[in-house]
Amino acid sequence: MRLEITRKTHLALRVVAALADNEDRVKGADLAKTVGTSTAFLAQVVTPLVRRGWIESEPGRSGGYSAVAEPEGISVLELIEAVEGPTENDICALRGDACSSVEKCAVHDAWIKTRRGLMDELAATPVATLARQEVLL
Repeated sequence: MRLEITRKTHLALRVVAALADNEDRVKGADLAKTVGTSTAFLAQVVTPLVRRGWIESEPGRSGGYSAVAEPEGISVLELIEAVEGPTENDICALRGDACSSVEKCAVHDAWIKTRRGLMDELAATPVATLARQEVLL
C-alpha cells in the first residue's frame, strides 16, 4: 500500500500554480525551468491538463502554455486523477489484490474509512490552497 504523489503530479500542481500567476503565454522551455523539469517531461505533464481544458497549449514559435482554469476551481483530487488516472479501487491494504466485503482483511473497515476521509479532503482542497501555502516548492 503506497500513498504518495508522484513527481508527475507534483509537477502538474506546480504548472497550474505557475501559469495562474502569469497572464501571458509561457514558452515551454521557460515553464520547464520554472517548475524544475525538462521540456520533454513537461509535455507529458501538461498533456492531461490540456485534455481537461485547464491549460491551453499553442504550438509554434510564438506558442506556449497558458491557464484556462483558475486553480481555485480545480481540486487536488481532480488534478491527481487527471494525471494518474482514477483513484477508486478495491485493492486490499494488506493483500495487494481485491478486497471483498465478504472476506475482509484485518484492516478493511479502518482502511475504507481512512481512504474515504482522504479522498474527501483532497476533493475539498483547491490547488490554489497549496500554491498559497508554498507547498509546491
